[in-house]
Amino acid sequence: MYFFSIIIPTFNRSALLKRALESIYKQTFSEYEVIVIDDGSTDDTAKMLQADFPSVKYVYQENDGVSSARNKGLKIAKGEWLAFLDSDDEWLASKLEKQIALLKLTPDAKICHTEEIWVRNGVRVNQMKKHKKTGGWIFPQCLPLCAMSPSSIVIHRSVFDEVGEFDTSLPACEDYDLWLRITAKYPVLYIEEPQIKKYGGHEDQLSQKHWGMDRYRIKALQKIIAGDMLSLENKQQAIAMLLKKSKIFQQGAIKRGKVDDANHYQQIIDSFQ
Repeated sequence: MYFFSIIIPTFNRSALLKRALESIYKQTFSEYEVIVIDDGSTDDTAKMLQADFPSVKYVYQENDGVSSARNKGLKIAKGEWLAFLDSDDEWLASKLEKQIALLKLTPDAKICHTEEIWVRNGVRVNQMKKHKKTGGWIFPQCLPLCAMSPSSIVIHRSVFDEVGEFDTSLPACEDYDLWLRITAKYPVLYIEEPQIKKYGGHEDQLSQKHWGMDRYRIKALQKIIAGDMLSLENKQQAIAMLLKKSKIFQQGAIKRGKVDDANHYQQIIDSFQ
């Protein structure tokens, strides 16, 4: 029996949230609950949900970031399986059905993600080669950048018991941080046929709000390297990526005359040389 808790964090995105929810209720699989964590919205999100989606579990919290919102959803969720949907994305109707079919064929699997369709400013765009998705033991593929989309993934609840929740100290790249922890411990299933539409180009995206996203990836790499999750091979790969990213930021800081920043990244580099 597969029962899903679908967790949607949102902040002042009433119209986009409605589109996201409509895509859930068009699913060809119907064994799920929907949880919306409102991270301090000041628009008509609550009113819209009450009028159009009264069955949704709605929880309001003071603004505390997407990781805090997702973690609150995890605590409320009743499902053995967990799915996430960003409020600016949408699912294709067959998403959950396709993932369940693959999970049934691989009963030991605990994570499944899918290919995605990218839409930027209303226009479908092609992904670059570096964004190519894959399955299996993908820790090395997760090191350069975020290799899975939160909106595409389904995860068995036990995985969070093993690796922990989203890191609320990271204002961005919180998904990158979690994928490192997950893929260090588990293989993932992958559906090559796109099952979500991922929208971009709007001003409130975290990638638009925070410059230099690799700053947070560096912090995530430092954290996992310092822990005890990694095999020797994975640790060596993580250190190599940390050094690569740190050297790029150090060089940029030197060019901009940011002495303190340059020294900070030099210290990271020196600690592994």
